[in-house]
Amino acid sequence: MVCMTQEEMAALSHFLTELGLDSKTIEASYSHIKPLSLNSADVLLAQNSQQEYGYFILSGILRACHYGEQGSERCKEFYFPDELCFLYTSWLTRSPSQYQIEALDKARVVQIPLSLLSLPQWIPAQINLLKQQLLFKEQKEAFLLLKTPEQRYLHLLEAWPLWGEKLNNIQLASYIGISPVSLSRLKARLSH
Repeated sequence: MVCMTQEEMAALSHFLTELGLDSKTIEASYSHIKPLSLNSADVLLAQNSQQEYGYFILSGILRACHYGEQGSERCKEFYFPDELCFLYTSWLTRSPSQYQIEALDKARVVQIPLSLLSLPQWIPAQINLLKQQLLFKEQKEAFLLLKTPEQRYLHLLEAWPLWGEKLNNIQLASYIGISPVSLSRLKARLSH
């Protein structure tokens, strides 16, 4: 097993504390977690397979994508450092994943068994994760339904500047629901 640095341990501990776990529960979890170093395109969860782990991101970017039979690619979400990446529907229904979780670039993550969330001492974390997800989904729904493509792009840059720095035009365009060509035109118009 690869060891974690003090800084990585502190980041994970802070995240779990923010979810409502006490130090005793956090320390007990260390025997169940596994740090991983990933390369670009490494797959953590294959599409249509059973999800067993969540991934706390220490560095790098992960994404959840659906790959169609005709080669189409639909990106559901991007995940950045200090976020926990897993598919809520697959976790809650214990059904195979509709998406693949993969590294977008070199990344360092901590693999956390989702079975921990069923333990009584992890109930505060479970509730807080569900609250976070509900708020995020409501915000994303409003983002997609109530804003124009230009407003979506500008909001994304303001709310999540790292996205504009780290994602390419194809990835950004896909997320905000326009073509890469439309995004290029939008960027050109905004730069004048």
